[in-house]
Amino acid sequence: MYDLAIIGGGPGGYVAAERAGAAGLKVILFEKNELGGVCLNEGCIPTKALLCCAKTYDHALHGKTFGVSADAVSFDFSKMMERKTRVVRRLVGGVKAKMKAASVEVVKGSANIEGRTSDGFEIACDGQSFTASHLLICTGSSAAVPPIPGLAESGAIVTNREILALDELPESLVIIGGGVIGMEFASFFNSLGTKVTVIEMLPKILGNLDGEISAMLQAIYAKKGITFKLGCKVTGIDGNEVIYETAEGETERAAGTKILVSVGRRANIKGFGLENIGVIAERGIKVDDHMRTNVPGVYAAGDVTGFSLLAHTASREAEVAIANILGGDERMSYCAIPGVVYTSPEVAGVGLTEEQAEGCGVLKLPMAYSGRYVAENEDISGLCKIIYDKASGKVTGLHMLGTPCSEIIQSGCIAIESGMTVGQLKKIVFPHPTVSEIIKETLQGV
Repeated sequence: MYDLAIIGGGPGGYVAAERAGAAGLKVILFEKNELGGVCLNEGCIPTKALLCCAKTYDHALHGKTFGVSADAVSFDFSKMMERKTRVVRRLVGGVKAKMKAASVEVVKGSANIEGRTSDGFEIACDGQSFTASHLLICTGSSAAVPPIPGLAESGAIVTNREILALDELPESLVIIGGGVIGMEFASFFNSLGTKVTVIEMLPKILGNLDGEISAMLQAIYAKKGITFKLGCKVTGIDGNEVIYETAEGETERAAGTKILVSVGRRANIKGFGLENIGVIAERGIKVDDHMRTNVPGVYAAGDVTGFSLLAHTASREAEVAIANILGGDERMSYCAIPGVVYTSPEVAGVGLTEEQAEGCGVLKLPMAYSGRYVAENEDISGLCKIIYDKASGKVTGLHMLGTPCSEIIQSGCIAIESGMTVGQLKKIVFPHPTVSEIIKETLQGV
């Protein structure tokens, strides 16, 4: 008999298991693939490892700008992929060590919820039966594959999973979907010389991010050679060609050695017995701000809720769920969930965008106002944008284009979550010289 059974060992499941185990609960964690989930094995970590390789190559290629010369600069695609695999294995090993330290029992296999008895929730896995008082669902999400005619027959199609296992660099790549996943792979392959075409149904890339910043990033990558087809609807796949309809209603084609389908992700809500205990799920499992489902004793966290499909959201939701299972009264807050795009330059944002901030104050400043940024970048294009409520003065959004904004955006998260005003944030001392000072400089406009 276990206090808690967790289905899914991604950033929601393994964080929950560690917290619960450390608090003294008897925990069992089911994972059918590898610990770490999509994030660690097929998403966040392997893509960042590859993007780091591409960035290193790009720095070497343009070293003369910084007074550094090499006789020849080249890259080995297979070694990049090998390094990516080593990084993933090392981190998966770290998660396993955490589970052992927290006394979490890990079962590798496909778990199925059989039902509920007076003893608790019955779960079957590989011919064995397990019982737990509480149940936490962290089954994540999978790449959405739309029913495009010809897609199933094309040997050129890949998703984020298959593209991370390529044996050789494709000469050309057509990416269906200009969201975060699409743009990160566009950045990586463009850096290595692949001819990249991005086809996006919306009139802009990076859908929910600040419009001005996404337009700036698009312009930067257009200069680097990426072709963008925006406002276009894919109507079919013919071998290695994508057939699409333009905003003007014309039919065109784009050919690629490989075709990456990255049109979003769908919550994994089928195939493990949710229906056997009556959990309500539509596009995702419905939960309240305590991460409780409609069934007492059953919680859900991460992509499976279909709400915020981000690893860091999953981890925090898992912490909230465990706190409440332990008898606390924690609520999940979504007001300061950051989003990052690890292109070169990086994009990061949290809170309201300028489009969403009707009646709010908007402060903008080019990244070139940061001495550190100018010292380390030849291309000093970039932007810092702060959104604030005019009545209260509270910071409601921070959006940035320019590396390393992924490491700086947390300042905006803290300001928004804690209800800081622009006046209070202005009084914070930022170290000099750092790129983070751009936030303080931007605030001087109010």
